[in-house]
Order: sequence, then structure tokens, then C-alpha cells
Amino acid sequence: MLDDLYPRRSHERVSAALGDTRVVVLNGARQTGKSTLARLVVHSRPGTEIRYLDDAAVRAAAGADPAAFVRHDGLLVIDEVQCVPDLILAIKHAVDLDPRPGQFLLTGSARLFALQQIPDLLPGRSETIELWPLSQGEIDRTSEGFVDAVFEFGQDLAARPSTLHRSDYLQRALTGGYPEAVRRTDLGRRARFFESAASDLISRDVRQLSDIGRPADMRRLLGAVAAQMASLVVPGTLAGRLQIPANTLKRYLDLLELLYVVHRIPAWSTNLTTRAVATPKMIVIDSGLAGHLAGMTLKRATRPTAPVGPILENFVLSELARQLSWAAEPVRLYHYRDRDGYEVDAVLEHASGDVVAIEVKAAETVRSADFRGIRHLARRLGDQLVVGIVLYAGAQPLPFGDRLRALPISALWTS
Repeated sequence: MLDDLYPRRSHERVSAALGDTRVVVLNGARQTGKSTLARLVVHSRPGTEIRYLDDAAVRAAAGADPAAFVRHDGLLVIDEVQCVPDLILAIKHAVDLDPRPGQFLLTGSARLFALQQIPDLLPGRSETIELWPLSQGEIDRTSEGFVDAVFEFGQDLAARPSTLHRSDYLQRALTGGYPEAVRRTDLGRRARFFESAASDLISRDVRQLSDIGRPADMRRLLGAVAAQMASLVVPGTLAGRLQIPANTLKRYLDLLELLYVVHRIPAWSTNLTTRAVATPKMIVIDSGLAGHLAGMTLKRATRPTAPVGPILENFVLSELARQLSWAAEPVRLYHYRDRDGYEVDAVLEHASGDVVAIEVKAAETVRSADFRGIRHLARRLGDQLVVGIVLYAGAQPLPFGDRLRALPISALWTS
């Protein structure tokens, strides 16, 4: 059965971290495969014990005596550790007394150390690894490394022609990366999965972290965020439109980010671009879930007038974010927009200050005008700009001038 699983790039990272770190934390949304990855680790480490806090009896035991619960030999895997926050203090005490690496693997469906009830008790003792939904390379069982390669090779990046068309990219985007959704080839059954995931999120995951008085407001917010995916979200404006108090809406957005449903991409600026807008852009971490919440189906998406640009942009940005979780180079993801109307969908900034600018186009053709925002940044950054790329739904890699290239979207997982 293990041979049928999708390969996860995070598997190697978890194994490496357990070799030199006392506590490894595997964070990510539900249904992304954290428990499966934990079982793979157990399979490769005989004598490992795994305890699931979704089980009421196990959870009761953990709450009754946290110190006894974490006492063990070898490696102890605790699944959904955020269910019993008191375990973190007991784990800290255990690893302070015994500094051996590889003692605990903790999984959680929330950004554990951002939660108010779980203070940051493990600095220097832990490493956190984020598990996103499947990337396209993981689905295709290939090893993609676009982020590292584009900084190494710039405009000389080797990208092959693509056989995919816009409808193929839309199908990939609307399938998303949840393993269960990928396995369901029947569109109706896949839609039922997304509906169940959204309902469970509100009825169980959100309420586990915070008391929400009106669950229907959270569901309306989910739909509204999906409807304007990959765009700038101003909480005050959104609160007015949904008639939800601004403080409540901000708290709900924070909860959705803690639970790995949405991801804020911060605005990028330097002192060379002082007219930059500071509002972050928000994506839904899984484009399949986003499409379902927005009422977008493959049939609707293939209509000539369908607004498919946002879902393909959300798809590309989430693929880039996935790759950053395993990239060897220290790179961060931003977006750029200024008051003069110039914008770039994705700005990858290396710790050295080098920048890769990426624009996403849903068309199967590309024009010189599509590089408008990238050229604007190039004029201001000079040699700091490694390359500017328009990712589009066409087939051919094409040069558009010095350090400017158009590449098929599939270059993200085939370069």
C-alpha cells in the first residue's frame, strides 16, 4: 500500500530533521497527508510509537497526565497535537532533560506556535516543516525545482515546450492538490469531497481554535475570499460588503490562515519603489477548494468569457509557495503593485537581494505588453533583476529581450 502513495518532498526533510533535532513539527491543513507521512516515518523507524489525538480516549489520557503521556523510548509521533496544548510544556520538560535528537514528531492542522494557548516553548529545540497539498510534480511523480533553478540559471533556464493547453491547466487547478481530491476522477464525487472539507473546517477545525458565534458568516467569508482569490483583500471593505463587524472578520481571516486555508502574500517594495502599495494579496492554499467555493467548474471555466485569470494565478502562486517549502535557496514570495497601475503577480526575492519577477497570463498567446509591470521593475532594479518571466498557457518558451522570457506554466514542474 505504501507504494501507491504520492511521493512527498517533505519526507526527506522530516527524516533529516529527526537526525539532529529533538522535536520536529509537521504543520499543514487537514487532508494534506500529514498522518500518512507520519506513518511512512514510523514504517522506516522500527520501534516508533504513534498516538492519534483524534481518538477521544487517547485525547483524554493526554489531558489527564501530559508528563506520563509523553514518556517513551525511541521516537514518539503525536498526531494533531494542537488538540491538547498542555502536551507542549511536557515535551519541553522531557527534551530539556534528555537532549537526544529524534524524540518527537508532532503533527498539527494549525500553525501551532502562532496559537495563543501554545506559547513558543521550543526555540532551539524544534524544527517546523509545512506540508502543503500535493504539488504538480508530486502528482506527476517528478522532482520539480523551479525556484532554485531560476535563480541559478536566470534567462538561461532550460524549459521544454509544453503539450498542455489552457483547458489542461484549468483542469489541474480545479482538481487541486488534496490527495483524496486528486484520486477522485468523478467530478461529482470530487465536489462532495470539497463540500465536506469546507463543512468540517467550520464545524470542527475553526471551533477547536476559537468560539465563532455565527458559523454562517464564516462560510460566507470563505465564499467571498474564494471569489476574489489571488487579489488584494482589504478587511474593512470586505467586512462592509458581507455586513460582518470588521474586528470579527479580521479574526476569521486570521483563523483561516492559522488553519492553512488561505495564505497572505505580502507586498514587496524597496526604497527604489516608494509608490508601492502595502496591501497583501490573499490566495486560497488549494485552488481546487477555491474553485469549488467560487462555484467554478471545468465546464464553466472553458467558456470564452469565464473569469479564469484569478484561478490560474492562484494556482501558480500556490505552486510557487509549495516549492519554497523545500527550496535549497533562501527565497521569499511577494507581490508588487504601485499607485501608478504597475503590478507583478509574484516577486521572488533571494536573501542576497536578487529578484525574479513573474507575471501569470491565462491566454495561450503572449504579447510584449504582458511584460509591462516586469519592465517597470527592471528599470528600477537594474542588475538585481535576475530574470522576468511571463508564465502563460501556451506551448513555447520564447525570448522577449534581455532577461525577459515567456514560459509555459508547466515550466514550474518540468524545468
